[in-house]
Amino acid sequence: MSITDAIDFFKKLSKETNNKRELRIYKDFITMLSNLNNRNLSEEQLLQIEKEIETLNLKSNPENKKRFFSKKLTVFKQFLKTEFSLVPKGYYTNMGIGLGTSFGILFGVMVLSSLERSLGISLGIVAGMLIGIIIGHYMDSQAKEAGKVI
Repeated sequence: MSITDAIDFFKKLSKETNNKRELRIYKDFITMLSNLNNRNLSEEQLLQIEKEIETLNLKSNPENKKRFFSKKLTVFKQFLKTEFSLVPKGYYTNMGIGLGTSFGILFGVMVLSSLERSLGISLGIVAGMLIGIIIGHYMDSQAKEAGKVI
């Protein structure tokens, strides 16, 4: 299945549903595939992407379309990240928030517990999230400058 065929397929699916969550997944697929289509990719890279789209088996008719296509979107994003180092917009910021929160809880329990325990954890979470957002935003801006954001 070519990239343009996949875009048309998801446009057709988006017209058939009224579920907002399903529509968001289809729009994410359409946006990602359109961005790939507009890039100057080599013939080999296009073939590799089209082969991956084929292996996703998008034309199957699952009972729960939202879950099915959500999983396929995750698999496709992971493929683009590993094969082409392409990441979605806000990827590093989201990762920074998660990691910052985790380390913030740890920092709050270990270091700031001399304060009231819940206050230490709260301050640790806030500090960790703030640091994670700053680092993630910086990495997102670097990826955008390098042309690695889809």
